[in-house]
Amino acid sequence: MRRAPRTGTPAATGKRWTVPGVAGVAGGVAVLGFGGLYVAGLLAGDDMASGTKVRGIDIGGMSRAEARQTLNRALVPSAAAPLALRIGERTEQAQPATLGLSLDTGATVDRAARSGSDPVSVIGRLFSSGDPDVEPVVRLDEKAARAALDGLGAKTRQEAREGSVSFEKGKARAVAPVTGTDLDVDGSLGVLRSSYTRPAERERGGPVVLPVRSTEPRIGREETERALKEFAEPAVSAPVTLTVEGKRIPVGPAVLAKHLTLKDDGRGRLAPRLDAKALLADPELAGPLRRATPGPVEAKLRTDSAGAVSVAEEGRAGRRVAEEGLSAAVLPLLTRAGAAERTGEVATEEVGPKLTSNTVGQLGIKEEVSSFTVDFEKAPYRTTNIGRAAELINGSLVLPDETWSFNRRVGERTKENGFVDGLIINNGQYEKAAGGGVSAVATTVFNAMFFSGVKPVEYGAHSFYIERYPEGREATVAWGSLDLRFANDSGKALYIQAEATDTSITITFLGTKRYDEIRAAKGPRTNVKPPATRTDTGPKCEPQSPLEGFDVAVDRVFVKGGQEVKRETMKTRYTPRDSVTCG
Repeated sequence: MRRAPRTGTPAATGKRWTVPGVAGVAGGVAVLGFGGLYVAGLLAGDDMASGTKVRGIDIGGMSRAEARQTLNRALVPSAAAPLALRIGERTEQAQPATLGLSLDTGATVDRAARSGSDPVSVIGRLFSSGDPDVEPVVRLDEKAARAALDGLGAKTRQEAREGSVSFEKGKARAVAPVTGTDLDVDGSLGVLRSSYTRPAERERGGPVVLPVRSTEPRIGREETERALKEFAEPAVSAPVTLTVEGKRIPVGPAVLAKHLTLKDDGRGRLAPRLDAKALLADPELAGPLRRATPGPVEAKLRTDSAGAVSVAEEGRAGRRVAEEGLSAAVLPLLTRAGAAERTGEVATEEVGPKLTSNTVGQLGIKEEVSSFTVDFEKAPYRTTNIGRAAELINGSLVLPDETWSFNRRVGERTKENGFVDGLIINNGQYEKAAGGGVSAVATTVFNAMFFSGVKPVEYGAHSFYIERYPEGREATVAWGSLDLRFANDSGKALYIQAEATDTSITITFLGTKRYDEIRAAKGPRTNVKPPATRTDTGPKCEPQSPLEGFDVAVDRVFVKGGQEVKRETMKTRYTPRDSVTCG
């Protein structure tokens, strides 16, 4: 027996309700509601949604054109302002355009419009009291940015500097290590872009800090301080005394400091080094050492009437201090305290002469190569000083490719070295000083060098012309500032003879001639300048007669086989010799 269906049930309407069906109806209602809210949101503004901001600039309700104009006025000036960039320890200014950075206001407006039309954003505004803020669109031309960053990197690159110790004026000081920095170009690109979009943060935080790569020095501050305290400061705290062949030679801190250094030993430690060669040549030590250890005496030579060379007197052996022996003696003394502890003996060794009766022929010393004589007025100071210089020069042996130096051979013109006061030229005027007259010897050596054909290395003429010397073929010397040097490029050894009288000096070069003849060809005086007249009241004043100043050129002509094979020009400028009256 069947029951009748109930009114109002699904069976009564002929439809069966399922769970998916119920969900679908609910979903439809939700879609209708969401769409209504979205439409309501869109109706809330014009092209730019109401309340839309770009970096705090309100462009809500504006058309795209109006929004773009507003952003151009508000943002472009600040976007074009220079950027302060911090690279390591330096701050550099750069224009955004140079860095490839630009603000695209058109694309920014498009972004703001899209943000305003996004369904979630639109509906969110209906339920939110806050206004959306859109980030501007920044363009970065990577090629331009890299080129600019490469330039900044080269400008700001800091090479790593090792810690060290330096010696100045007899004092030791630490040189602080420096960390090397190099701009990280790849890492800087992103930093540039992000910092450019946040000017307010940039202004509050100072310069934009770009990333750098660092290189730490091997010798750091700790090692530098250790070397300073343990070695450098004790080394120059007091003199050391060297005992050489029974003679005591003090060496002061200022002299030691000139020849001491500290270098990386390869294991990250500063090790002391002594330039023993330079210390041996230092005038403060060289003179006392020569007196303590007379060096070898070269054989004395002579020439016969035919110009042939023979040995007049055999040489003899001498003693010397070797570089290794000096270093071995000095370095251990430098870290000790007290005069007794800072005293040590220096070993010497025997050294024989290079020129003997057996070696004269081997060295190629067989004939007179050149000779020159300068005459001068007799004066006691000239006789003493010229004779002393000749004594020191006589017997000089200059081997092939060696360079001979007047100052090194003669030494400083002091009373201790056998020289007396005489007339010299200083600042264009005669005055008295030790060694006056020695320029006559320098001029004689210069001319012997000139006519031998060897290579001049350093020379200088007097400031004004002196009548007893040949124009353009004369030289002067000054200790510590001007030397007379030549290189022996003749291929054979040269032996220098020097003979002086009360009124003349003769310099002769013995060796092997490379050329048949060396001639001098002097040009005319040019650019002639008249002298002035002046009065001097200084205590060193010496009266002098006037003479014009002029330029002159002298050619050195090399002759071989009767033909000119080479020519060299030497130019000299003489200043006027003023008439000076002493008050």
